Amino acid sequence: MKHLRYLAKLEIALALTGWAIGLWGMVRGEEIILQYLFFFAWYPYIACLDGLLFHLRGRSWLLTQPRKFLQMFFWSVTVWLIFEALNLALKNWGYVAVTPIGWVRWGGYALAFATVLPGVLLTARVLDALGAWKGLSARPFNPGNWQPASLLTGAALLILPLAFPRYAFPLIWGAWFFLLDPFCDLLGGTSLIARFITGERREHRCLLAAGLICGLWWEAWNWFAITRWVYTLPVLNFWKVFEMPLLGYLGFPAFALEAAVMYNFLTVLDERVLTTPRRRRFSYGVQLTFWIMMFAAMDAWTVMSYQ
Repeated sequence: MKHLRYLAKLEIALALTGWAIGLWGMVRGEEIILQYLFFFAWYPYIACLDGLLFHLRGRSWLLTQPRKFLQMFFWSVTVWLIFEALNLALKNWGYVAVTPIGWVRWGGYALAFATVLPGVLLTARVLDALGAWKGLSARPFNPGNWQPASLLTGAALLILPLAFPRYAFPLIWGAWFFLLDPFCDLLGGTSLIARFITGERREHRCLLAAGLICGLWWEAWNWFAITRWVYTLPVLNFWKVFEMPLLGYLGFPAFALEAAVMYNFLTVLDERVLTTPRRRRFSYGVQLTFWIMMFAAMDAWTVMSYQ
């Protein structure tokens, strides 16, 4: 346990060092740092939260569950690429000043998207460990068989943005929550809707707050970067805070709930369905194929400019 405490302190120290280098590069205008500023923001952020979680709870994902943590990084790429696939139709954002070196660019995609799930879920865990909304609950209620209604809602939230992208595009940030959470419940995994029905509120509040915190962190560092994303929303593209229109920040809390459900679904799928090494290898092969297809599609349609 003593060596784990040391490693947790080392995580936090490395995080502070990474942020210091990133801030130094921003102040000095160092091109190489500004080009890869995202990584100076997010990998230190994840390391800091993981070290802090160990000090608060005596366990952390990286130090006590490294296999699970690395699996989350892998799944995170797949999860975010689903939204990139939807963006090919919605055209809500694009990437500018991307490196023209193919293998560096694709590696950057993977390393950047790998931070999405760990960043959001670790933020929620740390908020919980700090005691946010401690004791918060509500009276349980019985909605009956809620899964079909949730599936229909999720299907509508997925189809409407694709059918009417100009005005319905924000609905995409709730679709997978309602589509996948019923399967989490039916497969015996963690269901946020089922917990809400039983009166649980704290986990939901922590996730909503984590989404907003991560949204601000994403946008603040992105604003100063050379290689960055820009928004090309058809409407509501006003009152910007950094690059994001003000109303767009409402999407981050919803995305955090969605990200948690997608992670819960992948977890229960891994535990209850992909129960053999052969099935898991097949799953990873499918995901890697999806990565390659989406990286190529992003190069063709989402990247707006190269350096």
